[in-house]
Amino acid sequence: MTTNGTGALSPSERAAYGRRARGEVPRSSHARFESGGKRPDPVDVLERQSAVRLPELVPIRYGRMLESPFRFYRGAAAIMASDLGAAPHTRLRVQLCGDAHLLNFRLLASPERHLIFDLNDFDETLPGPWEWDVKRLAASLAIAGRANGFSGRERAAVVRRCVRAYRTRMREFAGMRTLDIWYAQDDADDLGSIRTVHLSGGTRRRFSAATARARTRTNLQAFAKLTRLDGDRRRITPDPPLITPLGDLLPEAKEAELAGALRGLIEGYGRSLSSERRALLGRYRVADMARKVVGVGSVGTRCWIVLLLGRDDDDPLLLQAKEAGASVLAPHAGGSAYANQGERVVAGQRLMQAASDIFLGWQTVAGIDGRRRDFYVRQLRDWKGIARPETMTPEVMTVFGRLCGASLARAHARSGDPIAIAAYLGGGDVFDRALAEFAEAYADQNERDRDALAAAVRDGRVTAEAA
Repeated sequence: MTTNGTGALSPSERAAYGRRARGEVPRSSHARFESGGKRPDPVDVLERQSAVRLPELVPIRYGRMLESPFRFYRGAAAIMASDLGAAPHTRLRVQLCGDAHLLNFRLLASPERHLIFDLNDFDETLPGPWEWDVKRLAASLAIAGRANGFSGRERAAVVRRCVRAYRTRMREFAGMRTLDIWYAQDDADDLGSIRTVHLSGGTRRRFSAATARARTRTNLQAFAKLTRLDGDRRRITPDPPLITPLGDLLPEAKEAELAGALRGLIEGYGRSLSSERRALLGRYRVADMARKVVGVGSVGTRCWIVLLLGRDDDDPLLLQAKEAGASVLAPHAGGSAYANQGERVVAGQRLMQAASDIFLGWQTVAGIDGRRRDFYVRQLRDWKGIARPETMTPEVMTVFGRLCGASLARAHARSGDPIAIAAYLGGGDVFDRALAEFAEAYADQNERDRDALAAAVRDGRVTAEAA
């Protein structure tokens, strides 16, 4: 478990520890966001990240970030990590997602083929103060609400109810046995298990449709969409610059070298799986590979999709191997306990998620771009249902925000001290109201930062392009 300073204490002592944290960081103080004169230039922060990424893809990253304030926010986790790290915090630590905006919560398949609601993205995961994730989530709701034309009162209500869901569920976990917390999950077919969420008839029908769509987003559906027959060989379908076969990236000799490195990645990463899953992976053979551009904040990192085939061409497995660098939280929360950044991602995901992908693992590979790089590997698609915030009404976003808040509390309770965190939060709405104010203030800052990136493009300091 993540160290909180409460491990050897009794429940009453742990609760007292949480309440004492209010003296150092009052709950109402979380409402404040003051950028201050020492705040780093946001474009400098982005450029430092871009310096270690594929230079031909960096303009795509900036182009995507400039599409809207919400898209900018998705790519600006490093900027917000710097802002949060500069502010006082409770010192009650959990395993953080590190990028807990609303689109990183989604429907997922458990290994038992149940559809669950959970966090999905762990590129930035690291131990740190629990409230950093809550603030990242709260601000994302305010920014999405602005994009949809919600009033200030509607946005505040969405954020408050999300934070209340986190707070009330954390109080539930504070009274639960340790194993009961560990086994808790948010089954999509049993939303009654999340007592902070109540669905109206129309919203329930909308959610039912979303769960039905998620079940169609299978490995076979991805296989049909992303591959084609090329003569008698199954190949990944090119869609440059978003999906680019190895042969279109490099001369033939270099292509063979890279293909060998990627085959070694898949073979070697199997050692990070449990023995029965390693045996399962061994039933597949690598058929094709391509580079893939993913997300917004991740654009420019090295990411590969790998097509494997089992019995025949109708027995596919699509894996995604994604480069893992140091977490954006590391300068502010401390470095990782893992030498391999891919292992950091996998360990954090396994700790926070109720049920993780059976093919989730990691590996370090030499020979990619002339240096050793860390990767984590997972299935490309398996029953994933992704939210569409631009279509949400205030009621739907309120429900979705509650789901996110409750799910985040469950993820934090697995590694942190729910008794101390619940005692800090208390039974009233002081923290809820403070986060609603913070979210609006940070939404303002996010718009200023996006304007700064736009100005940098106009001045020729950086380049942006659509893709």
